[in-house]
Order: sequence, then C-alpha cells, then structure tokens
Amino acid sequence: MLRLEARPQPSAAMSVVSPLVALAATVVIGIVLFVLLGKDPVRGLSMFFVEPVKSAYALSELAVKAVPLVLIALGLAVCFRSNVWNIGAEGQFIAGALAAGWVALQAGPDTSRWIVLAIVAAGVLGGMAWAGIVALLRDRFNANEILVSLMLVYVADMLLSYLVYGPWKDPQGYNFPQTVTFAAATKVPRLFDGSLRVNVGLVAALALVGVFWVFLFRTYAGFQLQVGGLAPAAARYAGFSSRGALWTALLLSGGTAGLAGALEAAGPLGQLTPHVPVGYGFAAIIVAFVGRLHPVGIVFAGVLMSMFYIGGELAQSRLGLPKSLTGVFQGLLLFTLLAADTLIHYRVRRR
Repeated sequence: MLRLEARPQPSAAMSVVSPLVALAATVVIGIVLFVLLGKDPVRGLSMFFVEPVKSAYALSELAVKAVPLVLIALGLAVCFRSNVWNIGAEGQFIAGALAAGWVALQAGPDTSRWIVLAIVAAGVLGGMAWAGIVALLRDRFNANEILVSLMLVYVADMLLSYLVYGPWKDPQGYNFPQTVTFAAATKVPRLFDGSLRVNVGLVAALALVGVFWVFLFRTYAGFQLQVGGLAPAAARYAGFSSRGALWTALLLSGGTAGLAGALEAAGPLGQLTPHVPVGYGFAAIIVAFVGRLHPVGIVFAGVLMSMFYIGGELAQSRLGLPKSLTGVFQGLLLFTLLAADTLIHYRVRRR
C-alpha cells in the first residue's frame, strides 16, 4: 500500500521547474493520443509547437490570443495570492465586452479616434462592476465567491445573448444574432499595417506585467494581500483589512478581465456576437498557475496556452481531429502540473 508523506521542506528549485516537467509529460501523453487516433505524432505536435511560431503572421495570431489570456491571468494571480477564488473571470470578460460594445455602438462616421480610450475604460469598469457583485455578496452575506463568480458567468452569457438576439441586433444582418460592425474609429489600433492583426493590446499587456510585478513585490498594498492569502491569522494580528484585500483583489481581477473583453470586442471581433466568450476566462486559471502566479511566468504560460488554442484549430483543419483537442491539452497540462506539485510537497512511501 502506498501513501503520501509530507516533505519537511518542499524544493524551491522544483517548484520553478515543475511547469516544464508538466509540459514534457503533456507532450508525451499527446504523442500517445496521436498514435491512438492514427495520426503522425510528429506532424500532430508540429501543429501545436511549430506552426504557431513559423511566420510573422503566425506570431501575430499568437499574440492576439495571448493578450487576453495574460491580462486575465494577471488579475487572477492577485486573487489567488490573496486566497480569493475568483473562478468567474469569463463573466467579467463578457461584461467588459458588453460595456465596451455599448460605447462603440454610440460612434458615428464623424467620431474621433479618441473614443477608443472611452471604450477601453468602459470595458475595465464593466469587468470591475461584475466582479464587484461577487465582492459585495462575499463581504455582506459571506457568500462563497467560487459559486457566485461561476454562476455570474452564465448570467453574463445570457445577457449577451439577449442583447445580440434582441435590442442590439443588426437590422441589416440577415437575422443573424450580432450587432452592427463597429465604426472604424472605434477599432483598437494595430501595431503594423497589412494583414497582421496584433494591436496595442500587446503593449498594454506587457506594461501591466510590469505594473503588477511592482504592485505585488514592491508595494505595501501588495504585501498585505499576499500575507492575507498565506497567513490570514497573521494578517488579522497585524491589522490588515481582509475586506480591503477582498475588494482590491476582485476589482483588480475584474478590471483586467474587462480590459481583455474590451480589447477583444473592439479589436479582432469588431462587433458583438454570442461567440464572444471562447473560454479565455477559464483557460487563464491554468495560465495563472502554470506561470506560478508570477507576472513574468504568466507571459510564458499565456504564450503556451495560445499555442494550444491555435494548434487545436490547425489540428482540426489539417488533420481532421476534433477542436476539443485544445481542451484536452489544456486539461493535461493542468493535471500534470497538479501531479508535479503534489510530488514537490509529498513523497510516496510504502506502508
């Protein structure tokens, strides 16, 4: 009989290396999956790890998918470090897209390009407001933030569907559930001319990586949040406000998710449809943990997760595999990481 025995001191080095171990295990299991599906594993893995980086256009598409993942994961890292379990970033992403979309719909032919700032601000405020519902219910009624934030995802999704099927539906859209295409002035500026779709959201995401690093590791407020997450009793003894930590963490997380929604709606999408939510809010949870809840690590994890998204699409179109393969690889990465982390903190012993 085998049992787990807690290690006296977990290895700090292995906690850094374990995401790489998890990735290697994911690749090995992926090879087995491709063989079982009757596909060439080398070609299959190339869809995930080579094709997304082989050209300027591919790198641009990689950045388009990485930006929302990194933005959302940055906010989630603050929450998780504070021991606040915001699982509903997808709903905050949708709320940000809705708020940004409403501002974009007000634009006309003569609207200034400065409206982009209002669109981005609306997205941030929309995400914060949606996360604020979670904070309010947790603060006033001690409601479980996991359940509340998760249920609000479906509320936001239904609200989006109501609007694009109803009041906001394009009357000239052949009855498709979508808004009108946003005016050219509302589009988030691209970094390059031509076919490359990467926009200034990439610059914003990289800037926020630096901001969140400073906030978490070089400010008193960030120290308070982390102490509250690691040692709640010590935080209370030191006089740190648990309510303040709750509101700060959730509003920051909601704001970054809302920003991601705004950049997506006014960027690559250019309109609102029922397909705005594609799972970035849930995938960002994996990104945050693979990145070790560290802003710099989140960048690399976000790029990796983007490769899984693009690889799944390529495997579907070129190899005839189901698109759900993306979710399979994401799940494998998460579970192998959890297994690696378990072995960091525990050793296997025979009874």
